Amino acid sequence: MAGACLLIILDGLGDRGYPEFGGKTPLDAAHTPHLDRLAALGANGLFHATRPGKPLPSENAHFALFGYGKKEFPGRGILEALGAGMPVDAEDVAFLAHLVSVEERDRCLFLVKDRPEALEEEIEAVLATLPSISMDGIDVAYHRTKGLDGITLARGGASPGVTDSDPLIEGMPVIRVEPLDRYRDDPAAVTTARAMTRFHVSCYKALKNHPVNLDRERKGFLPLNAVVVQRPGRLRAVTPFVQRWGLPAVSISSGMIYWGIASFLGMDVFRSRETVDPGADLAERIRTALGLLDRYRFIHVHSKAPDAAGHTKKPAYKKEVIECLDRGLGTILDEILAVPDLLVILTSDHSTPSSGPLIHSGEPVPFAMAGKNCRMDRVVRFSEVDAACGALGCLRGADVMPLVLDAIDFSKLSGLMDTPHDQAFWPGWRSPLMIGAVEGTD
Repeated sequence: MAGACLLIILDGLGDRGYPEFGGKTPLDAAHTPHLDRLAALGANGLFHATRPGKPLPSENAHFALFGYGKKEFPGRGILEALGAGMPVDAEDVAFLAHLVSVEERDRCLFLVKDRPEALEEEIEAVLATLPSISMDGIDVAYHRTKGLDGITLARGGASPGVTDSDPLIEGMPVIRVEPLDRYRDDPAAVTTARAMTRFHVSCYKALKNHPVNLDRERKGFLPLNAVVVQRPGRLRAVTPFVQRWGLPAVSISSGMIYWGIASFLGMDVFRSRETVDPGADLAERIRTALGLLDRYRFIHVHSKAPDAAGHTKKPAYKKEVIECLDRGLGTILDEILAVPDLLVILTSDHSTPSSGPLIHSGEPVPFAMAGKNCRMDRVVRFSEVDAACGALGCLRGADVMPLVLDAIDFSKLSGLMDTPHDQAFWPGWRSPLMIGAVEGTD
């Protein structure tokens, strides 16, 4: 079998040190013999997609992991729309959107509760009356994806060069949508900002006296009376993954954003399910991956569980989830290691602090790679601190795919030009010389 790469991403695995663990992180404090075994079989280092100290969302970190630059990134909103299977055109602008509870004070809307709990029938009834608006040729409408979440789609010449409206912090005012500084003189951005402002106001006016909300308030529940948006995006041209790196690729994951990234980059997608046992979920995804090695040479396996645990702001719970993932890996690790010519990379996309106000934080995460061509360093534990002693040093997003190509004997010596386009892999997709061929004839 030709060399292949299994990339296992434990989302949001990195963290900070906590007193209850003697200053260790949840990963460092956890009992993880199987993660440790994999680290001990290869080379280790620290990874940050851009630079330490800069918090990243999963989509930006994954985009860098897959070998793509910041200027190629289309925006999360459009990726989530792709992941949801929404039909989108090249000029559409998609915003992440969801329902919230707000209160009106001094003619401003203040966020009271982000995603308040609600019954399915309540959500459906509220969304059924959510207005669409048209303004200066731009049409804006909300499309539900799951629960209180959806995509707000702006069509008809809209621009993604505008601010979010989601303040993220309860007690803060909903943000007015405005053009970004670099788009101040762009008529499309100015018009988009005005249209989005009308959309927000129209939604609030339609929902504040909705029968469902009046009934909820009588019962002591918060209303579902506003929509907030963030991270707009629009499609753009990008080199498909297989053309950039020469590796047929697939993503095995459970979130719309990962399905959307894979779709955008031309990777195949296997949509996994989430259960109450993240370790079993991880093992099932890896087992699926091993069964696909005859079709793909790059397989992305993703677990959202550590990130979700971090967002609960309970370090001990995150430690438990990590230990569950380790047990799941243990049920499949021997099968992974028995595959010849398989490069295994175990890492995360970013750190998610399980205490404090930050959504994500900027600390680098551990990175381990094991395979027949990998050096073996002296690291024997998979943790943020142990990884810092490894042979790989500190890696950035642009480093990962070249490392993959090199480890599976698919990297090209600088200066070789076996194809008209300077492909990163070798041998490239070449045209053979035809004996007897004369220029200008067959």
